[in-house]
Amino acid sequence: MQPTSIASLTSTLRAILRGASDSAGPSLAPVLATLERPEGTRHYLVAAPSTASSVATSGERALVIVLHGAGASAQQVLGLAFPPSPMSVWLEIAAREQLVVIAPDAGKGGWNDCYAAAARVAQKNDAAFIEALIDQAIDRYQVDPRRVYVMGVSRGGWMAYAVAAAIPHRLAAVSAVLASMPLPGRSEMPSLPLSALIIGCTADPLIYYHGGRPWYALGFAEPVRGIEATAHAWRAMAKLPDTPEVTRLPTSDLHGRTSVTRYLWGGAADGVQVGLYRVDGAGHAEPSRLKRYPRFINWLTGWQNADFEAAEAAWDFFRPKSSAQALQPG
Repeated sequence: MQPTSIASLTSTLRAILRGASDSAGPSLAPVLATLERPEGTRHYLVAAPSTASSVATSGERALVIVLHGAGASAQQVLGLAFPPSPMSVWLEIAAREQLVVIAPDAGKGGWNDCYAAAARVAQKNDAAFIEALIDQAIDRYQVDPRRVYVMGVSRGGWMAYAVAAAIPHRLAAVSAVLASMPLPGRSEMPSLPLSALIIGCTADPLIYYHGGRPWYALGFAEPVRGIEATAHAWRAMAKLPDTPEVTRLPTSDLHGRTSVTRYLWGGAADGVQVGLYRVDGAGHAEPSRLKRYPRFINWLTGWQNADFEAAEAAWDFFRPKSSAQALQPG
C-alpha cells in the first residue's frame, strides 16, 4: 500500500473512531473544584484567567456557565473526556476574552431540569446549586454580577431553561442548544424579560425540531414544544416584534447536507433579544468547525453542521448584554 493510501486510510479511521479536536488559539485549563450543598458534595470545573490580568480587580469579567447533556459530564463538555465537545471552545474564548467558565456536574440522576417534579427538585435543587456557583465566582474571580450567562446542551439546555425560570434576575442571557421547552403550562417562564439564543437542528432524531414525543420514549417522556415555538415563547415574553432579521449563513458542506439560517428578534444588541439558529439537515450535534464528533456517533445522531461555531455564536450574542436587575437586592 502506498504511503498516501495509508495516510488516507488512517485519516478516515480517525474520523470514524475519534473525530477531530482542533483549536483556533490558546485556551484556559479547567481545574476540578467542589462545593458543599444540602444534598452533599457537588463537583464542577472552573477555568479562570490569572489574577494578574488587567481586569483582576475591576470586577469586569463575564461568567459563562456551561451545562452538559444527559450521560455526559463537566469533563466531557469542556473537552477533557471523549467524545470531543464543541462547548470546549469556551476555553479558547475565555483565554481570548478574559472571562470565567464554569461547568457543573449534574451528579447522580442527572439534572433536575424544567421537566423535573417539585418533589425531586426539593431533594436536589440544581438551579440553587448553579446560583451558589454564581455567588462564588463573583467573590473569588472578580466576576461582574451583571454579566452572567448560561448555556446548556440537550438536557443541559433543559436545565438552562430551568435556571432562567428560577433566577432570571441573576442572568444577562441564556442559550439552549438541541433543546426545546415543555408544552405550555408544564413549566414556568422567567418572571423577567430575558435574552435567549436557541440552536436547533431539523433532522434531530432525539429532540424533534417541530415538537412532539420522541419514538424512543416509549410513553415515559413528555412531549416537547417545537424549537421555533420555543423561540416564539421567549419572543412573546419579551414583547419583541413578530418580524425577525433573517440571515442565511455561508454553507461549508459541498454536498449540501446541512445549511443554517439565523433569525433575530430585537434590534439592540445590548438590549433584550431572542435569536434562533435553524440548522437544516443536521442532527443531535452542536454545530462546530473545530470539534467534530466521530462519524460512528453521526450515524446514530445525525450529521454535524460546520457552518458556525456554536460557542462563538453564543459569545457574540452574550457579549453586549448585561443585567440591571443583578445589582438589585434579592
